[in-house]
Amino acid sequence: MSDNNTSPLLELSHVGKEYYGNRVLSDISFSIDSGEIIGLVGENGAGKSTLLNILFGMPVIASTGGYEGSIHIDGKSVHFTSPNQALAAGIGMVHQEFSLIPGFTAAENILLNREVLNGSLMSYVFSERVSTLDREAMHNRANAAIHTLGVNINPDMVVSEMPVGYKQFIEIAREIDRKNTRLLFLDEPTAVLTETEAEILLTALKKLAKSGIAIVFISHRLSEIKELCSRVVVLRDGKLITDQPSEELTTRQIASLMVGRQNTRREEHRVILEKASDVNEVLSPQPEKKKKPKPALRVEHLWVDMPGETVRDVSFEVQKGEIFGIGGLAGHGKLGIPNGIMGLYPAGGKVRLFGKRLTLNRPRAALSRKMAFVSEDRRGVGLLLDEPLDWNITFTAMQMQGRFLIGIPYIFQMRNELAMRSEAKKFIDSLEIKCTGPSQKAGELSGGNQQKVCLAKAFVLRPNILLICEPTRGIDIGAKNLVLDTLKEYNKENGTTIIITSSELEELRSVCDRVAIVDEGRIAGILPASSPAEEFGMLMMGQNKKNNDDEEGEESA
Repeated sequence: MSDNNTSPLLELSHVGKEYYGNRVLSDISFSIDSGEIIGLVGENGAGKSTLLNILFGMPVIASTGGYEGSIHIDGKSVHFTSPNQALAAGIGMVHQEFSLIPGFTAAENILLNREVLNGSLMSYVFSERVSTLDREAMHNRANAAIHTLGVNINPDMVVSEMPVGYKQFIEIAREIDRKNTRLLFLDEPTAVLTETEAEILLTALKKLAKSGIAIVFISHRLSEIKELCSRVVVLRDGKLITDQPSEELTTRQIASLMVGRQNTRREEHRVILEKASDVNEVLSPQPEKKKKPKPALRVEHLWVDMPGETVRDVSFEVQKGEIFGIGGLAGHGKLGIPNGIMGLYPAGGKVRLFGKRLTLNRPRAALSRKMAFVSEDRRGVGLLLDEPLDWNITFTAMQMQGRFLIGIPYIFQMRNELAMRSEAKKFIDSLEIKCTGPSQKAGELSGGNQQKVCLAKAFVLRPNILLICEPTRGIDIGAKNLVLDTLKEYNKENGTTIIITSSELEELRSVCDRVAIVDEGRIAGILPASSPAEEFGMLMMGQNKKNNDDEEGEESA
């Protein structure tokens, strides 16, 4: 913190906020100095993203009645009502959800509205509107910003062709390219990054802090908070629980402060957290021997043309009632496999469900065969953001299975609002979705709670096979365990075959029976979840191994 002779770069005093009668922030006060990195942590719905929206002047704040309290920069009171005002004051923001233009290159996105122009007599006479872009200068400037982050991304690469990890680096490069940036807000910047990419980013952020840029860092990876941040600010239920040096806290203590003592509905989660010496211990492998069941899914020579996640030639088999994991580095094709099977991107090869051929490239065909899918892109694919929760949770079941309807089939039917609301309430309670009720719009929820809605939407379908991509992306440690435990319980109680695709290896090892590692669009190997982490690491680094599981009888590509 600042000394007595200087004002903090940023100071919050008694900041509060209500949304639609729901109190999300109460009496938040803390400060940050130039060159300091603080970690802002809390469960989903704790108020982190709302706080950043206030600080960055997001329109949603002003349009919902503004906020309480005061904010000072360099000792002077500010009240931003638009992001442009925040940007002019030297504040940069990287949101949890990407805000890039897919058809633009990396350089064009980084320099959007700050393009380098070629000077000419025509532009001098008629204004800059007739000027042309200085492509070479833009390339060089974008390249400099990218290299500041320690990564090697071609500035001329189109964003739509990038793996998700590259997009995150481009988002951050755009903010640090601004010459007046003094304060940077990062909302879950490593959630979509591999462990190696995350390490590169953390190193870059430390360099930025040494140059005088202050950083507010949100992450549910508490080991990153400990490594990167000098102080930790913990929010819980919209209140500031603690603000103290990170060296005084262990990851176990931070997790305990986030979860709190008042939540008795998931007592077992808290006990595990309190006993663990680190968050990773919560996700330790828990292998279980199962009787050999019948095959549920067989994939043969699958290829998928998904930009940034191309699948070249993948074959594997999943047994009935198994929880099967798919992991690997970003951009190597792991996300392409479930997206291709569900028909969201052009695909070829053979996929069989319980012995019968599945028609590829037709999402409706997969849904009609009692498959359910939770996309990694919850906002773009998974949710109807402007519709209420009960509509989001029941809509697909209504369309595909004719449920939640009353009337005479094929003659006159209407929605059964009571049944929809009842079903939504059931999942709101069981998944602990923080909301005002079934009628609240999905777009008004925090990212982690939106993810829970996507899971509820899949569970309502009562699928035989459930494909889930990045189930805990952007979810805090308490909610992460709730989601993973829910998946295990659902599998055990219903015998549902579950296929989980995740960037978190320990997450896969904690819930899956077996894990396949994808490397360069092919299966590098399939191992029991109880296998040593080093063996999975070798597969990720491209050292292909033959799968010795006699039950499989297949060799990795």
